[in-house]
Amino acid sequence: MWIDILLLAELARGPRHGYELRREVEAATGHTLSNNSLYPRMRQFVDGEAVLRSSEEQEAKPPRHVYSITDVGREVLHDMLAELPEDAADQSREFHARLVNFAWLSPEEQLRVLDARDRILARNRDRVAALASARVEHWSRLALDHGSDRIDAERRWLAGLREQIQSGVNPSEPTQEDQ
Repeated sequence: MWIDILLLAELARGPRHGYELRREVEAATGHTLSNNSLYPRMRQFVDGEAVLRSSEEQEAKPPRHVYSITDVGREVLHDMLAELPEDAADQSREFHARLVNFAWLSPEEQLRVLDARDRILARNRDRVAALASARVEHWSRLALDHGSDRIDAERRWLAGLREQIQSGVNPSEPTQEDQ
């Protein structure tokens, strides 16, 4: 679902042809998006009336397809962004696809997404801590302790994001420090 979010969010910024979409998703994630992943999704979006496809003529080349988001697509995007199901909350890509598009959400929706991620991290932290306490082997315990430290660091970061949202700071708007 994270790829769907990134594709629709990119189209919400303006019409794009397939190569532009692929390039932007790769730039945002660092993950290569193949044509075999991109075009079937775009066909599904077109079939679901979330996206329109038009042809753009090119000199001495076949026409290229340009995609644009519809009102239905904007609703689908918003619904995907605003919900972080438990099975998706455990996946960093799913969470980050939503986080980088927080500007599309209200503060209340942003907090719900952060809370869903934090709940799953707290559960994972408890599980990893229990595993670490049961281990006597030095290297296993070190690895599990490191995992706990990484979870704790992400939870602190989430708490900072939560504070920014609750204080009314809108990171998508420039602050005086940025100017």
